Amino acid sequence: MARNYVHTLFSDAARAAQAADGSREAYARMEDGADGLPDLLTAKEGEFIAARDSFYLASVTPDGWPYVQHRGGPAGFLKLLEGNRLGFADYRGNRQHVTTTNFAAEPRCSLFLMDYPNRRRLKILGHARIETADGEPELLSRLMPEGYRALPERAYLIDMIGFDWNCPQHITPRFTEAEMAAALQPMNDELTRLRAELAWLRGDQP
Repeated sequence: MARNYVHTLFSDAARAAQAADGSREAYARMEDGADGLPDLLTAKEGEFIAARDSFYLASVTPDGWPYVQHRGGPAGFLKLLEGNRLGFADYRGNRQHVTTTNFAAEPRCSLFLMDYPNRRRLKILGHARIETADGEPELLSRLMPEGYRALPERAYLIDMIGFDWNCPQHITPRFTEAEMAAALQPMNDELTRLRAELAWLRGDQP
């Protein structure tokens, strides 16, 4: 259940707006029993996270501006560690260091994970911290995807406090090149067979 997620995000103003709009009763049931303890990730969330090859990460600047960054890598590069902790390796990039310095001042963050083909999305709230490659070499090695050619500079660790599954409404299905290739493979195999059969009927082959 997403009790702590909604309890964390629902301000008094949001609850008042829900009451005015007639949705408060349903959301109150979602909040019921929230005690400030984290929502516990289950195998369902773990499998979903392990299948993702990208996600969006939001942080806040010291001046209060939201900053959203895309993170990508091989499927499973965002790893579920012990308990409710997530982690991923941060590679050498454009050296703007916006997210890194944001987390140094304010660890609260939000993750948005999309599954476009199946029209699913998972939202996560947590507290982030950063470990350097020099300080935690074993952790960086653990977080690096096997065989992935990138230079890790630091590790991002996120202690999740809440999550919520969003409804599929308005999610347009999108497919990666690999997903399209897998879907089209049976048709390509059939086309190859038919071409061979046609060549034989024409006498193009002995």
